[in-house]
Amino acid sequence: MSSVNSPSKAARRGGGPTRRAFDRDRALAAALREFWTYGYDTTSIATLTEAMGIKPPSLYAAFGDKRQLFEEALQLYVRTHGTTPSRGTDARSAVAAMLRHLAADYTDPSHPPGCLIISAAANCGPGSQGVKDRLRALREEAKAAIASCIRGDIDAGRLPATTDADALAAFYAAVVQGMNQQACDGVGREMLERLADAAMSAWPAPPAGGAD
Repeated sequence: MSSVNSPSKAARRGGGPTRRAFDRDRALAAALREFWTYGYDTTSIATLTEAMGIKPPSLYAAFGDKRQLFEEALQLYVRTHGTTPSRGTDARSAVAAMLRHLAADYTDPSHPPGCLIISAAANCGPGSQGVKDRLRALREEAKAAIASCIRGDIDAGRLPATTDADALAAFYAAVVQGMNQQACDGVGREMLERLADAAMSAWPAPPAGGAD
C-alpha cells in the first residue's frame, strides 16, 4: 500500500498533472464568430484566445497561426452557411431560392449578421492581401456558379439566346452583396425578402414560344 505522501505517477514521471484537452470544434466555432463579427485584421490573437477559451500556445499548437486558423474557420463557414444556386432546376427558381435563403441566413439571430466571405476582408491592410484574394476567389466562384445556371437556361431555351449570362450573374452577385450590407445595418428578414423579390423582377422574360 502506498503512503498518502507518495507522489502521483504523473509527478514521478516528471510530467505533472494531466491537462484536459480543449474542445477543438467548439474553439473553432468561437473563432469563426470572432472573424465574422469583427473581420480578419481587427480580430487579434488576444481576442481570439479569450473567445476560444485557450492560451496562445494552444492556439498555435492546434491551428498554426492566425491565418491558418482563419482558413479553418472559413472552411467551417462554407460548410455550414455557404450556398450557390441549386443545380437540376431552372436558373430563375434556383436564384430566387438562393436569395430567399440568404435573406433568412443573413438575419438569423443565432449568429452574426451578413456574410463572412463578403465582409471579413473589408478593412484589411496590405499585409492581409492573401485573405482578400482568398475571399474574392470564393465570391468569383459563386458568381460563376450563377452564370453557369443561366447558361443552362439559355441552352434549354428558357432564356433568350442574347442573354448576357455574365452580366446577369454579376447583377445578382451585387444584389447578394447589397443584402449583406443591409443585414449588417440591421435590416430584417422581411425587407430582405422583399428586396429579393424586387431583384427577381429584373429576370429576362423567356423567348416567345420557348421552354416553360
